[in-house]
Amino acid sequence: MDGYKATQTIRQLSNKDKTTIPITALTANAFEEDRKKAVAQGMNGHISKPIDVDKIEKVLLSILK
Repeated sequence: MDGYKATQTIRQLSNKDKTTIPITALTANAFEEDRKKAVAQGMNGHISKPIDVDKIEKVLLSILK
């Protein structure tokens, strides 16, 4: 199961507390279309490699607000 399928499965759970957990892609797929696909599949954020600590902080803070 890849991250997209895992996200879809989590978002379809009957327990609503579990369906709203934050999910962020961490991937080597860095194009805008990859970010859009992650969001379309139900992810809250997208971080591409190589890892940029400032970007991780920005994405996680935006999700946790």
